Amino acid sequence: MRICIIDDESISLNVIRAVLSRMAAHDVECFTDPEVALERCAQVIFDLVLVDYRMGEMNGIACVKALRAMPDYQFVPIIMLTADDDRELRLSAVRSGATDFLNKPFDPEELRVRARNLLSLREAQLALLDRAMHLDFEVQKATQKLVERDEELIWRLSRAIETRDGSTGEHVSRVESVAKVIAKHMGLSKQYCRTLYLATPLHDTGKIGISDAVLNKPGALTCEERQVIETHTAIGSEILQGGESELIRMAHEIALYHHEKWDGTGYGAGLAGDAIPLSGRITAVADVFDALCSERTCKPAWPFEKACVEIINQSGKHFDPVCVAAFSAGKDEIRQIYQVDVDKSMSALSA
Repeated sequence: MRICIIDDESISLNVIRAVLSRMAAHDVECFTDPEVALERCAQVIFDLVLVDYRMGEMNGIACVKALRAMPDYQFVPIIMLTADDDRELRLSAVRSGATDFLNKPFDPEELRVRARNLLSLREAQLALLDRAMHLDFEVQKATQKLVERDEELIWRLSRAIETRDGSTGEHVSRVESVAKVIAKHMGLSKQYCRTLYLATPLHDTGKIGISDAVLNKPGALTCEERQVIETHTAIGSEILQGGESELIRMAHEIALYHHEKWDGTGYGAGLAGDAIPLSGRITAVADVFDALCSERTCKPAWPFEKACVEIINQSGKHFDPVCVAAFSAGKDEIRQIYQVDVDKSMSALSA
């Protein structure tokens, strides 16, 4: 344990050091200048501080206040040494943060007993702190496991939904990644970006309620079939509504609103502009962009640059201009997302 003694009388310092040296081995440092002592305390955390009341420019109460202002000294035991038996002085010392008092001239055995008791208190504090840190670490580990489990469940569910219309899950992966890039460049919080990243894969949850005959029909859809497809936003909303977690609430928003358009001509709830929830506006850009870049039964995949131009051209029409600006700002990152998929495809072909 570390002990700090602050007293501007060197004789008193030496006596206190000698008394405390008869206890178990401790690291004792002595200071005649309280300013120098405070500088040292800012560098080292002592476990017990003894400070004299009557000193030069800084008295003991001012020194105690300065110590208590340091984050690491809010609970360190402090003994005030004083030759005064004034009640107001003691009350003032208590208010400033002194833990105990010792009158001068002091009894050596009393000093040892008080110091020993306060050091035992400090050891208990440190043990509790260590226990609290350990518990916090264990809670963090358990929480991380829950997060990883939720991520896996969401990923597997979203892939199951995607396989119904012939996809292998790459669409889900790309849409969630592009949405996260857009959110980041909009300056949204890390927590929001992460929640969006986890919720976006569920944007087409409602497709689970669409018949295979319509969902997997080759070629163009009829007007009636298109109307059936459009019901997947309402179906997804019904499946995900009423969730208690922020993740499921956002997934519900995205499932219902990701086909809305900025100019009000989309579908879901027929919203326009800022009335469309932000998560739906962001996902709309990511979803359409990936649809353009993906090969479908009715169209070939668009080149990356051509798809980017189309997104920009739809700013203020299909898409929120702010989302499009963020998309443009993160274009290089988005390019990397699609380059990874190209590299995977090339590796598969060469194998």
